[in-house]
This record gives sequence, structure tokens and C-alpha cells, in this order.
Amino acid sequence: MEQRITLITLGVADLARSKAFYEALGWRGQEVEETVFFQAGGLGLVLWGRDKLAEDCGLEPGRAGGFGGIVLAHNVRSEAEVDALLAAVERAGGTVTKPAAVNAVGFYSSAFVDPDGHAWEVAHNPGFPLADDGTITLPNFDTA
Repeated sequence: MEQRITLITLGVADLARSKAFYEALGWRGQEVEETVFFQAGGLGLVLWGRDKLAEDCGLEPGRAGGFGGIVLAHNVRSEAEVDALLAAVERAGGTVTKPAAVNAVGFYSSAFVDPDGHAWEVAHNPGFPLADDGTITLPNFDTA
């Protein structure tokens, strides 16, 4: 398996509500056959009905809103961008779950959940600088 992620699909309870939430944050998507596709840098973020997604994966639908063990991350270029994004999240109907602050590792971060409980981290981490196109290249963590 090549080391690559191409799509991230979020199971949602109400497709229209979820599409409106992400559009309120400035995302632009395309709705095709009860599925919404957003281009997100080099990958796609997809919104699809939670029950349909579970069935497609051969799983039983789980409880919506509980922590599912995955957090999506959105790095930004400044602390001010973290704060501005959190304000937009609240206006759009999301919930800030961790106020912005310098974390234990030393960078400025926060967390929120979308209307379906999908967790996001928002961070300004100077150790992960963003290229002009918004991509990051992880640093070499080898200190030996």
C-alpha cells in the first residue's frame, strides 16, 4: 500500500445541514447523488449519509456525536487565523471544544466539532510551515 490518503469521508446525519456548515466556513463543494465532494488541497473531503457510509463499509451504524477516535487537523499560518476560524465555526453552528491556547508542545491550537460531532484541530504550528498551496511537509523528527 502506498503511503497516501486520497479521500476522507464523514458520515453525516443531515447532508444539507453539513454542507451548509462547511460552506459557511468558506468551503465550496459539489453535490452528486446525495454525496457532497470538497476539494481540500491534494485530497477530497466527502460528506455522505452516516447509515449509507456504514453500510458501504459493511459496518453497523454507530452512535453519532461520540468521539470516534479520529481528529482532522487544519493548520493555519498565524494565531490570528486560529481565532478567526473558531469564530466562523461558532457562527456556522459548530462547537468549540477546546479554547485556543499554547499547548503542551508549544504551539497555538484549539479544537471544535462540526454539527455531526466530527472533531477538528485548528493549529498554528511554526514547526509545520505551510507552502503557498497550503500543504505541509513533515519535518525530520530524527534527533539522533
